[in-house]
Amino acid sequence: MALIDLLDIYKHYEAQKILEGVNFHVDEGERVVIVGKNGSGKSTLMKIINNSLEFDEGERITRQNLQIKMLSQVPKFKKGHNVREAVEAGLDELKAAKERYEKLSLKLADDFENPLLLKEHAQLSHILDHHNAWNLDDKIERIIQHFQLKEYEDKDVQMLSGGEQRRVSLASLLLQKPDVLLLDEPTNHLDVYMVEFLEELILKEKFTLVFISHDRYFIDKIATKTIEVEDAKLREYRGGYSEYLQQKQELLRTMQKQYENLLRNLKSENEWFARGVRARLKRNEGRKERLMNLREEAKTNPAQIRKMKVELMREAKHFNRDKSVNKQKMLFEIENLGIKLGDKLLIKDFSARILQKDVIAVVGPNGSGKSTLLKALLGRIEPTSGKIKQGEFSIGYFDQHREMLDDSKNLIETFCPHGGDRVDVRGKNYHVYGYLKNFLFPREFLDKKIGSLSGGEKNRVALALLFTKNVDCLILDEPTNDLDIPTINILEEQLQNFSGAVIIVSHDRYFVDKIAKKLFIFKGDATIEESYQDYTQYLELERELKTLDEMDKEHTQKDKLLHVKPKNDKALKLSYKEKEQLETLPYEIEALEQEIEKLNNCLSNPECYGEKGLNTLAKELENLETLYEEKVEILLNIEEKQEQIENILK
Repeated sequence: MALIDLLDIYKHYEAQKILEGVNFHVDEGERVVIVGKNGSGKSTLMKIINNSLEFDEGERITRQNLQIKMLSQVPKFKKGHNVREAVEAGLDELKAAKERYEKLSLKLADDFENPLLLKEHAQLSHILDHHNAWNLDDKIERIIQHFQLKEYEDKDVQMLSGGEQRRVSLASLLLQKPDVLLLDEPTNHLDVYMVEFLEELILKEKFTLVFISHDRYFIDKIATKTIEVEDAKLREYRGGYSEYLQQKQELLRTMQKQYENLLRNLKSENEWFARGVRARLKRNEGRKERLMNLREEAKTNPAQIRKMKVELMREAKHFNRDKSVNKQKMLFEIENLGIKLGDKLLIKDFSARILQKDVIAVVGPNGSGKSTLLKALLGRIEPTSGKIKQGEFSIGYFDQHREMLDDSKNLIETFCPHGGDRVDVRGKNYHVYGYLKNFLFPREFLDKKIGSLSGGEKNRVALALLFTKNVDCLILDEPTNDLDIPTINILEEQLQNFSGAVIIVSHDRYFVDKIAKKLFIFKGDATIEESYQDYTQYLELERELKTLDEMDKEHTQKDKLLHVKPKNDKALKLSYKEKEQLETLPYEIEALEQEIEKLNNCLSNPECYGEKGLNTLAKELENLETLYEEKVEILLNIEEKQEQIENILK
């Protein structure tokens, strides 16, 4: 069912054409990614979808009472709100609906035939089901934990950094679950674990989503449709990033001459994708199947869990063997490095060697110390303990604040500080425009001041400038932030052609998989693990080991519950919430059974389903049956727990 339609939309900024007669639509349940070069009109299209920007011509049609919400680049919060209050802002209606639903459930126990109560009860059930608001308190806590906001929950939200405020705003929107959610670069300021949580939540709760992103794995995991904005037009592709690449490749076969540069990038992407991602998936199929089989066995046999953990650890060690070439020149030798900032220990007892051709990605959770390690290598931070020995070589550094740029200079002055219009790049002499067009800058940008450029454009300038430096080692801190996918392709190509060492901090899994040959993994406890795995492969192994750990703990807890009687009998009892559910769930389940029976009767009556529509009824029935199964499962678990407690306390 169409929720939003844009018909023959035109949008100009003075003489610049942004959108020319474009059509766009979003159906319920679709997850649409908008891609294209920076400045192509992606954000303009998003704002028109959101109805926060007027267009020159055309028509915007939305379903009646449609709720659309957009993640702001600069979030605004109510004055005086702490982080938890800001996260919960906008949930008042859902909380009221849940409270009313529970009151009605109790009333229906005494007055089950009341048609008005039944109708309101069903309407509230539909609202809570759509927003998945049955366990709102649990969801709030879970999202605060996963977005690393727990330590700030009582802090004034205005005191947080820009990235932290974006996480608060994103958490609030996800909890509200509007009919259509609009996200502009949602993975910026999220570490890889937060991104995985975001992916899981979006898919599990079946969001209808329109988003802009440069995170190609995120696009592949989430998108059901790709819209490319190019030359003021929209072109639609099915699926995510990998399918977009394949379809785009086919389209460009007939346009090879005028798209030669883009075609080369796409060919490189496709070759890497076929060689890397597919090969990795194929290689992992057997292990995945083996894992799933062992998980099933592990439900009844705890020994199988330990067996699988040993097997996965052995596999991880296989990738962590030293693959370095001793004949290579030593750049850094790190010995028992320890760094403490204030009271926080960020790095402890880390030893490693960095050689002349190493390509290393420094990865791990936000705030774990990745940028601190880079600053220690640059000599900007003194180690608390241990030492870093450094050979004779030169370093090029790219940081998130673009410190190498001077806002008062234009591009010509930046690249040719001593005059002229020529620039040397690794032994080759180029006209500055000839070089900068490789970084997607048109000729008219040459006279623009750096200070007038956007964040993404400044990043492109900084990267282009970095590759003009004659250095032996590149150190880059989050280089893909604020870049579009075409520019990231250029960055990857430049790094692959660079003959020296590369050390990067990045949360972009696709970028890391494609570029890095070795990982320094911050574990979150001040330790750093050195690994030669692909990053996605490491994350997959980490997830599987975590799952097995949880299953092992579950078996251990069950053993304790069954065989050990605690000294304090009060330690074994149902929680207040479980007692409440034990009372109310039977009535809720009975009400759902009645609703399901009514829908089934309606679906067998042509007059009834003709009035409401088969698709609408079938979807409503599917939702009710899912909710029914969830509530039955919760009730059975509580009853089982109560029975176990009674047996132990006998």
